[in-house]
Amino acid sequence: MTAAQPDGEGLDARIRLSRGPFQLDVPLTARPGQVVGVLGPNGGGKTTSILALAGVLPLAEGHIRVGGHLWDDGRRRLAPEQRAVGLMLADSLLFPHLRALDNIAYGPRSRGVDRRRARDRAHEELARVGLADRAAARSTELSSGQQARVALARALATDPALLLLDEPLSALDPDTRARTRSDLAARLTAYGGVTVLVTHDPLDALTLADHLVFVEDGRVTQTGSPTEVLREPRSPYVGTVVGLNLYAAQGDSHGHVHTTDGGVLVTTAPTEGPVWATIAPSAVSLHRHEPEGSARNTWPLRIASVTMQGQSARVGLVGALTLTAEVTLESVTALGLQVDQQVWAAVKATEVRTYPR
Repeated sequence: MTAAQPDGEGLDARIRLSRGPFQLDVPLTARPGQVVGVLGPNGGGKTTSILALAGVLPLAEGHIRVGGHLWDDGRRRLAPEQRAVGLMLADSLLFPHLRALDNIAYGPRSRGVDRRRARDRAHEELARVGLADRAAARSTELSSGQQARVALARALATDPALLLLDEPLSALDPDTRARTRSDLAARLTAYGGVTVLVTHDPLDALTLADHLVFVEDGRVTQTGSPTEVLREPRSPYVGTVVGLNLYAAQGDSHGHVHTTDGGVLVTTAPTEGPVWATIAPSAVSLHRHEPEGSARNTWPLRIASVTMQGQSARVGLVGALTLTAEVTLESVTALGLQVDQQVWAAVKATEVRTYPR
């Protein structure tokens, strides 16, 4: 059995539906072979979009077409079992009484493939995820990372035109997650269908996806390649995901940027009119006393949080401006940084970037 090669139309969807008071209106398009990462806050509509694509939730309006075939238009609708979909969740949901090989063969068998051909395909998929030597292992004999790879192999064994990954790595510990992410990236590179990846993890999205779609409160707030999104985030949530301080503001020709919450920034590269302003956390320096020097942006602020991340710390600051600083562990120790402490924050004007809203 060979892998599916969907035609050039890929995924073309406009997902419009209601769940109680919640209204979802999300367009999604992708080429064959493309990985689309869908991100957003809890309750924003990510999983609802996945369930609609899978056929679990019907559309009220809009359409879902995959490979040129209509799956749903609000009137006509294919049942989930009629859709060429592969699904992988955070919980691998492997059958505990079956060996890895038979877990993978279950998908083709459920679609009418004979036992020998289904097992041949299962062997093929196990090899593709680097687990050819674990065919006889039951799920309890596999590590969490191996279980995730078996779940991916099972999802792909039915030759889906559309692969849906809903937080596929969230249940793994950090080390296992990193290794499994690498394995997943390699396997997706060889997959000819469209992949829709729902995740909260920026690293998963930035390393696995070709195109990002941010869904907030049932609407798309930003789309673009990872590079485009990193360069110009366009909502506070997106700014948080990519790790930047982001402010909606009004710029003038003199280099002053007035944020909507009353803060003022100075930049050497002004943009007039409604703008987004960004400051990288690494560009923020912290001081016990009002700093002297070239920095044209200084504020007395209160520390709201200190979070260790490897050899650095992210310090949340509140006051005239809400700001996140990234400093070394040596700075945390030297300044004695702790929650509720008053400090001065400084940012050079060259580190304040603006672009039109």
